[in-house]
Amino acid sequence: MTLKRIAVLLVLLLLSSSVQAQRFNKKPDYAGLRDGAWEASLLIGNQSSASASADNGASLDMDSEFGWGFSVGWNMTPKWHFSWTFMLVEPSYSATIVPEDPEIPPQTLDYSATRYSNQLNVTYHFLRGPLTPFVEAGIGYSKLDSNVPSAPPVTGCWWDPGWGYICNTTWSTYDTSEFTWNVGLGLRWDVNGALFVRGAWNREVFSGDRADLDFDTLNLEAGLMW
Repeated sequence: MTLKRIAVLLVLLLLSSSVQAQRFNKKPDYAGLRDGAWEASLLIGNQSSASASADNGASLDMDSEFGWGFSVGWNMTPKWHFSWTFMLVEPSYSATIVPEDPEIPPQTLDYSATRYSNQLNVTYHFLRGPLTPFVEAGIGYSKLDSNVPSAPPVTGCWWDPGWGYICNTTWSTYDTSEFTWNVGLGLRWDVNGALFVRGAWNREVFSGDRADLDFDTLNLEAGLMW
């Protein structure tokens, strides 16, 4: 099943669930659970595959991969929510590199990248009750590391008072950090006044120096309110 089909199914689920949620939310005991509450959650997500092309036939093909993260947020009202979300994904990729010298043939690299994503989001819940669809949008800052060394390794050694003589080797890699923007939609259920779960689709647009990448992620969260 393609990601577009999954997104369409999620939209249909949200539309149908909103009708059921309106009936469920009529119970007065559930009104205003989120009002003024802080919250924190852990999440897992599946990032879709992504690809990009650049000048002279250079290209990047990134595989889909699961990642993990966490979120901290504040419910200003039952409908308006503000949060910061961090996510780490390490997808495999294949990159075709085209040298400037036309006599040197293109090279293909197969590595695993590391992507650190930070998002500041504003979420709008359509309903005040515990079961509600929502939409969200935000801006962020992401780092994409190729894990390909860009310089020879450097080794340093020192005396540690607890561990004795220690040597450590470090190296620089090709990476890029960019501002991003994102949009998403999902469904939230406040199980009670302390526990909630949330599922969402999110698209993050990463604009690099040579090409743009769109990262689509399906997330599942579980967290606590206080």
